[in-house]
Amino acid sequence: MGKKSKKKQKASGSAEQTDGQPGDATSLKPKMKTKDYEVELFKLQVELVKLQEWVKAAGARIVVIFEGRDAAGKGGIIKRIMERVSPRVFRLVALPSPTERQKSQLYAQRYIEQLPAGGEIVIFDRSWYNRAGVEHVMGFCARDEYDKFLKSCPVFEGWLVSSGIILLKYWLDVSEEVQHKRFVARIEDPTKRWKLSPMDLESHRRWYDYSRARDAMLSATDIPAAPWRLVPSDDKKRARLNCIADILSRIPYKEIPYKPPQLPPRQKAKGYKEPKQKHQVVAQRW
Repeated sequence: MGKKSKKKQKASGSAEQTDGQPGDATSLKPKMKTKDYEVELFKLQVELVKLQEWVKAAGARIVVIFEGRDAAGKGGIIKRIMERVSPRVFRLVALPSPTERQKSQLYAQRYIEQLPAGGEIVIFDRSWYNRAGVEHVMGFCARDEYDKFLKSCPVFEGWLVSSGIILLKYWLDVSEEVQHKRFVARIEDPTKRWKLSPMDLESHRRWYDYSRARDAMLSATDIPAAPWRLVPSDDKKRARLNCIADILSRIPYKEIPYKPPQLPPRQKAKGYKEPKQKHQVVAQRW
């Protein structure tokens, strides 16, 4: 191989590694073309629609939990899952801070209220794992409450699975460098500033506190009935495709045969005439 080729290969290799974490599988891959990404995403979204029809027909109950650091890409994956399906079947749960009344309840109570009935898929954008993450790191819960959670959570999730719920848990794994870049982008982009809260700023500062909390959480709650699955998320496009594909692979759904309906003919006007509308019409700017 000539000097020119070696230089070209070296330059290409260094450019590819910026997409993911060092040593991560995605770090060795070139940036994915938007067109290729959209083609693959559409295929997966078609499968999500098939899954939806099966869930309704089978009366299945599915829970998908998304956890990860701030700016790890949870919202992006959830948005692509929800894009082409019915919100009556795929229900997103992103609970705010608990009220004073909820603080006096059993910790899991407000999450149990959100669990699916037959024919539903519930997606948790953060979940009961708040106790093992932000509540623990920021001191919003006592040490004994945190310890009790780590011990009781596997029992609780085992009960969910034994009750017939399909429980899938995903941790989106973002690198320190990429999280920093995404935070900076949120500051600079007026359409993303709302995503950056004081809690996000604190999570940026306390990177290693959150790392320790993550390690302890994954170790204590990775059980055979409900294992954690890590999603490398420095490369957003690949993270979305890989995660959705994994969800589909974990659920034993079958395609429900589709019978196209016949559109009935429109009724006759029987003298009806469209009146001239007197109501305001939005300005036609385009």
